[in-house]
Amino acid sequence: MIRVLVTAKNGQLGQCFQNLAPQYADIEFVFKTSSELDITNKAKIEGAFGSHSFDYCINCAAYTAVDKAEEAIELADKVNHIGAKLLAESCKKFNVTLIHVSTDFVFDGKATVPYLEGDITNPLGVYGKTKLKGEQAILKTLKHYFIIRTSWLYSEYGNNFLKTMLRLAEQRDELGVVGDQVGGPTYAKDLAEAILQIIELKTTHYGIYHYSNEGEISWYEFAKEIFRLSGSSVKLNKIETKDYPTPAIRPKYSILNTDKISRLLSIKIPNWKVSLEKVYSNLLKQKV
Repeated sequence: MIRVLVTAKNGQLGQCFQNLAPQYADIEFVFKTSSELDITNKAKIEGAFGSHSFDYCINCAAYTAVDKAEEAIELADKVNHIGAKLLAESCKKFNVTLIHVSTDFVFDGKATVPYLEGDITNPLGVYGKTKLKGEQAILKTLKHYFIIRTSWLYSEYGNNFLKTMLRLAEQRDELGVVGDQVGGPTYAKDLAEAILQIIELKTTHYGIYHYSNEGEISWYEFAKEIFRLSGSSVKLNKIETKDYPTPAIRPKYSILNTDKISRLLSIKIPNWKVSLEKVYSNLLKQKV
């Protein structure tokens, strides 16, 4: 039996792991909310690790409010950097493999081809900077780790772009969505399944990996497909980033090259449209 600790169980990714858990009879999961296990509290972490012989820790905890992070700098750093550092230190002490979820926002978006794991990082805002510091703390502390950078995460759970678009379409006749930021939407459950495959493989190909669903689209194209699926009559306008100013600067291009995780770990990655249709179908079932 493989023992796995999952942090932030009430987040998008944490809820996806809970949904998938019954399918993995060979894995014993321990799920913790952010209040049950505060990853910024060393004593709490060591208490959790000391009470179980964990093989893996999947860290889903993060401060992800990109715009709010520009003012809440200390809090974002505490969760994204210090929390990752303390988890890494406990993983080292208790001989646990850390699987840490990071972000495409560690890049500046000036590339013209998908980002490789070894490409130069240059985050534009506080969120990306604190996530990068978390990565760096793990690299300094551990030999046995998987850092998985992902992008544009959405699911049936929590707040995300898909659910926001569906809600706004019911409230408005017309919407403007940014068309000059290109990235890759990622269904959180696909990412969770990929992580569980890594655990079942018991692979020692440690390191940084990129995972997002296949395909390159803008936020405008993402919204367009959402409204096609929902049959919404809302008028959708393509706007530029300058027309929708936000406190945090976002990368214009953040496509992640996923060849490494496919090649080394044999992870199959669905196309974004296939996964979006699946999530939308699940949302419809929840309404019935």
